[in-house]
Amino acid sequence: MTPDTDGYLSHRQILVVMGGLMVGMFLSALDQSIVGTALPRITSELGGLDKLSWVVTAYLLTATASTPLWGKISDLYGRRLLFQIAIVTFLVGSLLAGFSQNIEQLIAFRAVQGLGGGGLMALAMATIGDVIPPRERGRYQGYFAAVFGTSSVLGPVLGGWFADGPGWQWIFFINIPIGLVALVVTSAALKIPHVRRDHKIDYLGAAVVVASVTSILLYTAWAGPELGWTTGTSLTLLGAGLVLAVVFVLVELRATEPIIPMGLFRNSIFTIANVFGFTIGTAMFGAMIFIPVYLQVVDGMSPTRSGLAMLPMVIGIFTTSIGAGQLMSRNGRYRIYPILGATVTAGALVLLSTFDTGTPYWFAGMSMFVLGLGLGLTMQVLVVIVQNSVDRKDMGVATASVAFFRQMGGAFGTALFGAILSSRLAVHLAEAMREAPAGPDAPEIGNPEAMANNVQEIQALPDPLRELVTGAFSSALHDMFLSAVPLVLVALAVAFFIKEVPLGTRQSAEAGPPAPAGPTLAAPEPERSR
Repeated sequence: MTPDTDGYLSHRQILVVMGGLMVGMFLSALDQSIVGTALPRITSELGGLDKLSWVVTAYLLTATASTPLWGKISDLYGRRLLFQIAIVTFLVGSLLAGFSQNIEQLIAFRAVQGLGGGGLMALAMATIGDVIPPRERGRYQGYFAAVFGTSSVLGPVLGGWFADGPGWQWIFFINIPIGLVALVVTSAALKIPHVRRDHKIDYLGAAVVVASVTSILLYTAWAGPELGWTTGTSLTLLGAGLVLAVVFVLVELRATEPIIPMGLFRNSIFTIANVFGFTIGTAMFGAMIFIPVYLQVVDGMSPTRSGLAMLPMVIGIFTTSIGAGQLMSRNGRYRIYPILGATVTAGALVLLSTFDTGTPYWFAGMSMFVLGLGLGLTMQVLVVIVQNSVDRKDMGVATASVAFFRQMGGAFGTALFGAILSSRLAVHLAEAMREAPAGPDAPEIGNPEAMANNVQEIQALPDPLRELVTGAFSSALHDMFLSAVPLVLVALAVAFFIKEVPLGTRQSAEAGPPAPAGPTLAAPEPERSR
């Protein structure tokens, strides 16, 4: 494919490239939605609902740590090769996860999946940044929304159906044929010109950032909830993570080809947008992961039904993602959308916190729809904001940074809200068991850890006891959702500081208004023309 003089492709060429990207994006998006609905069933069979957050955190940990590496290396070697390596890595992890015999194996193999997943979404969005001007990217958000919408509808339904029928293992095996198709399509479609240039890979920076992220996420996901937030092990992990983060900055300042160029943080739009992404990601993942827990434990739905029940949230994401994209293309402005998104998300979390054992589905569905509206206003918009503010030569690492900070927030949020749910559930179960009728089941039910381990056991309890237990879960989920509201309010405050720079067009690739205190959107350097 031959780009124009500014390095962009024509509409027809863009559609061909997007065909390849959308298959890979579908692979990643389907995995995120298909696993969540079936997690209560999977963890019940393999060893415990109390380890649910770990299955998610393991994926997020490796995906987060690897994301900036995928972005930087793709800037050096080109997108297609790295995109295909990410697909293969993801497929290997999927195959191994499907053969897991216990919860520890599943967690480990989800980490392998995350290693590949960290590249799929970031590299797809970076490629879009290469070939489409910022002002026109809103036109194509409908395609992205179609991928997320389709996967979000199919994922929960397929996840529930596999868990109820052939077996949860097929949740992972289904990735294999889709991934093979993605490899074939990307080989044919992603023929984007890329000129290699002299480079030096920052191996030291890569090792330090992985070690820093791992230490911090292990503190939030393992040391804190299981060992206590202030034990020696916990504080050692936290301290090591923070010290390594400082070391990473020092290493990057001296590196010839840094993993994350520190100069990007002098760009106020880049910095503030990523702070917003981290904060909103913390609340977003926390809410989305635990909604199926409410539907299956408190409402008593099967995994299949709970997947269908989340359809309103998907419709909400689809609606605002397309709407915001179209409006951005028309007027070239974006600042209002993160503000609206955070405001709507905060309201949705308040609605979610009111759920109890008697909440009618129409109210639950409306609340999930409102949450989807808020998320749709922030997900793709944030990528466009950052891409519009940086140099074309840094497109890969800048796009990866959005995914990095959002996933970092998601991993932190999943661990944090999992810890809040566990601790509050123990309190509410203890209170509920004081009201339980005497009988042979009372001692076992009085054990909060045993009670939290199996959804099927909860649903099989006699009516009076089941109502007490599900009421305790409902109260714990109320506390958890409500605790996410302050984080979204922080994100809302941050959103007001995102400066507005008109979105670049093909004609303004070189002459667009500069981003405040940072690099501007420029034409690609000669050795990087696409």
